Parts: sequence; structure tokens; C-alpha cells
Amino acid sequence: MTDQKTSDYVFVTGLALHAYHGVMEHEAKVGQTFKLDLVLDIDLTGASRSDKLADTVGYDQVVEVTSTTFCARRFRLVEAAAGAVADAILGQFSKVSAVRVTVHKPHAPVAATFDDVGVSILRRRHG
Repeated sequence: MTDQKTSDYVFVTGLALHAYHGVMEHEAKVGQTFKLDLVLDIDLTGASRSDKLADTVGYDQVVEVTSTTFCARRFRLVEAAAGAVADAILGQFSKVSAVRVTVHKPHAPVAATFDDVGVSILRRRHG
């Protein structure tokens, strides 16, 4: 996910957000708790030397942008919700060169026994 010069990431794992995403009508009414994992590709060379927040991205800001975007509207597909989060992160944090957003939907209405289902998308900054 990184460019050739760095292998640095900021991550948030297991962010629990209650939202109303899904194709089924009851999902829109009751909602469910989704878990999100975020991996932000960012050169942390400056932050590792300066010890200054200005040289990285704050976890609290990442969580705020993610929560606001993910919960702001109802998406039928978790693919669309994940894409909206990725776009928002790239739009908000210019230091982030790429982001992987994984959305876990552990209570998906599937007639099977499973631990987890979901999607994982990778978006890179263009230009």
C-alpha cells in the first residue's frame, strides 16, 4: 500500500459504529453495529523525528471523520459506505497517500453460520 520510500501506517482497528446500512428493510429500521478497520498510508519520517502531532494525523480526527461519514446517511451497500469513508479520509488528510477501509458486518442477514462478512477497499490518492 505504500510508495517505495516508506512503509508507515496509522491505523484504527475495531471501530464500532451503529448505522442503518443494508438492502433489507429491517436493516434500515433497526440498524446494527458495524466494525471498521482503517489503515492510513502516511510517511511518518517527520513525526518520528519531530515528535509533533502536526507531522502526522490524529487518531481522534480519523475517528471523527470516519464516524461522521459512515453514519451521516444510509447506504444500501457496505461497499458504498467504505468508499465514502475512504474518500473522506483522503479529502481531509493531505498527508495520507492511501487508505484501506475494512467494514465488518457480523450480523448480516445471511442464512448461514459465520464469524464475519464484509468488504475491504483500498483507495490511493491520484496525482
